[in-house]
Amino acid sequence: MSRIRCILRGIDFKTYIFVFVMIPTCIFGIYLHGQKISYFLRPLWESPPKPFHDIPHYYHENVSMETLCKLHGWGIREFPRRVYDAVLFSNEVDILTLRWQELYPYITQFVLLESNSTFTGIPKPMVFASNRDQFKFVEPRLTYGTIGGRFKKAENPFVEEALQRVALDQLLKIAGITDDDLLIMSDVDEIPSRHTINLLRWCDDIPQVLHLRLKNYLYSFEFLVDNNSWRASVHRYQTGKTRYAHYRQSDEILADAGWHCSFCFRRISEFIFKMKAYSHNDRVRFSHYLNPKRIQRVICKGADLFDMLPEEYTFKEIIGKMGPIPHSYSAVHLPSFLLENADKYKFLLPGNCIRESG
Repeated sequence: MSRIRCILRGIDFKTYIFVFVMIPTCIFGIYLHGQKISYFLRPLWESPPKPFHDIPHYYHENVSMETLCKLHGWGIREFPRRVYDAVLFSNEVDILTLRWQELYPYITQFVLLESNSTFTGIPKPMVFASNRDQFKFVEPRLTYGTIGGRFKKAENPFVEEALQRVALDQLLKIAGITDDDLLIMSDVDEIPSRHTINLLRWCDDIPQVLHLRLKNYLYSFEFLVDNNSWRASVHRYQTGKTRYAHYRQSDEILADAGWHCSFCFRRISEFIFKMKAYSHNDRVRFSHYLNPKRIQRVICKGADLFDMLPEEYTFKEIIGKMGPIPHSYSAVHLPSFLLENADKYKFLLPGNCIRESG
């Protein structure tokens, strides 16, 4: 003890302040903002992925399909391919409506799989089943399946997600998909434009697997993040080879092929549900993130629900995207059904950030 007293006598006042004030403050700061620090330093330990080969996208409503295919370097078919649109469904009723209305003219079979569990093992109601009457317009072309959840809350959410995608493979077979049919692989909120799908079903010699570059929106079509959403893809189906997935499967990507509208919900309760239910639920680091008043403020500001920095691979891109997303007042080149029913879906249009509280 005497040695300890001698050591303490030799420490000046400034050192005491540093040890007992600054160090705990730094530790608390890392606890609060450690995720931000990690994302900001990402370029130091992770290199950007290999660039895609971007295919220019040519389209005008008055240009013939033969000319459009030729502009892309493809031939024209004598008859169009069949097209299957397959999705895993959670609770996105409004976005699913926009998706199916946009794609309806060119889809042979709509395939939807629903579970009674979220990816994080939380029990959920069968939302599509209870709202099925809203989708009578696709009923003759609908293959609907359900899967029971395993409710393993401590498990990595991506395990449950992968199992549901395997089940979707089986549902596609039940739906009658065959070789060289087109298969759209994307989440519900990743919506290809109808003219993109019409182009791919009519053109010959398109890539076996083609990713779609989508305009990336957050909360509504008021907040355009970038043009870099790439996970949606279209496949020329091959029996025994094609597997439903949501990761990179090709280097080919078609530019300006649709819209990705993430967290584009009508009600605050839907935001809260997704924040707790989807595969990245670990981003809800503090309970106040789920406060309805906070969520409403974040939506109208265009800020991040999880108080995170952008997921980029260079310091320039991270710094360039820091802060709220700029407001956009353009409603040009959006899904036609959205504009035709603007009163019902005004929460998705510029200038309507207030959400229903239910």
